[in-house]
Amino acid sequence: MDIGDSIVHRLRVVRQPNGNGLQGIYLTELPPTLAEVLMGLIGREVASIALTARDVGPVAADDLDSWERKLEQDLVKDSTIRETERLEIIRARNGQGLFKDRVSRIESRCRITGVENPVHLVASHCKPWRDSTNEERLNGENGLLLTPSIDHLFDRGFIGFEDSGKLIISPVAHHPSLQRMGIDTMKVVNVGDFTNGQKQFLEFHRSAVLLQSARA
Repeated sequence: MDIGDSIVHRLRVVRQPNGNGLQGIYLTELPPTLAEVLMGLIGREVASIALTARDVGPVAADDLDSWERKLEQDLVKDSTIRETERLEIIRARNGQGLFKDRVSRIESRCRITGVENPVHLVASHCKPWRDSTNEERLNGENGLLLTPSIDHLFDRGFIGFEDSGKLIISPVAHHPSLQRMGIDTMKVVNVGDFTNGQKQFLEFHRSAVLLQSARA
C-alpha cells in the first residue's frame, strides 16, 4: 500500500456510514507534509483554496455554529414542514421549547452540577442538532438537561458519558477550565443511569462528537 492508498484508507475510516465526517477528529491538525500530499491527491480543485488560505491567514477551526446556522436557514425555507413544527425544531437547536419539555419528562436536573431550576438549564442534544433528523431533534431521549457551560463542553466533545453513567473527559480538554466549570477532574464521576433511548444517542456522541486527539 503506497502513501496515497494509505491516506485514502484513513479518510474512509473517519467518515460515518451516512457520509458525514466525525466531529471528534474532523478538525484534527495535519502535518504540513501530509497536507501537501492530500492536496496533490485532490488535484486542481483545491489549488484556489490553498492560495486563498495563504492570503487571508488561518481560518477558525470551530465552524460548527456557522454550519448549524446554514442548516437552520435551509429549514426556514422548507415549505414541506408545517410552520409550527419548523419553529419547534429551530427552538430545539437552542435547547428550548417542545424539545426541552420532552427532555424534562426524563431529566430533572443537570447531570454534573445538580442544578434543578429549569431557568438555568438547557436541553442538550446527545446526537447534535446538526446531525439529527427533524424527528431526532425533538426526541426527548436525545437530550440531557445541563447548565450552559456543561452544555458547551458536551456539545463540543470535551466531555461525554458511558452507558453506565461514568463521565468521560476528552484527552484534549483543559482540566483547569473544567474544574472552574464545576467538573471534578480528580476523581471518577458517575452521573447515574440513562434510559435505553438515551444510551443509543450517547453511543453516537461517543463515536462522532467526543474529541479523541488534538493531532493526527
